[in-house]
Amino acid sequence: MPESITITRTDRQRLGTLLQAAQAHGMERREHLLTLEEELERARAVEPHELSHDVVTMESTVKLRDLDTGEVETYTIVYPERADATRNRISVLAPIATAVLGCRAGEVVEVTVPSGLRRIRVEAVVFQPERAGEHD
Repeated sequence: MPESITITRTDRQRLGTLLQAAQAHGMERREHLLTLEEELERARAVEPHELSHDVVTMESTVKLRDLDTGEVETYTIVYPERADATRNRISVLAPIATAVLGCRAGEVVEVTVPSGLRRIRVEAVVFQPERAGEHD
């Protein structure tokens, strides 16, 4: 597990708003919301233009490798309302997305999913909006 993660100030603000809205709707006890909140608390926030190009941000497309099976999957990390499994768009509230948000290419995370514990390595950040000049 990386000791620290880096996110943009914009992502931190938007994700904080998402958490507040979820709590207002009585979802505050959901484990995935608590996990995201913990990740945001330990994250170092930077301005979008200061972010390294190999960091997973919101709307990033990432290539992930399961270190136990060798399987490689490519996902785009999105807000819940934009999630679409048929297009490999996973919600930031999904355990794997929460775990890799703010990580750099090459880092390994352990994440508990319904099928058990998985060790996932961020193989590559295929697309990062900040790298593409999309700072909003």
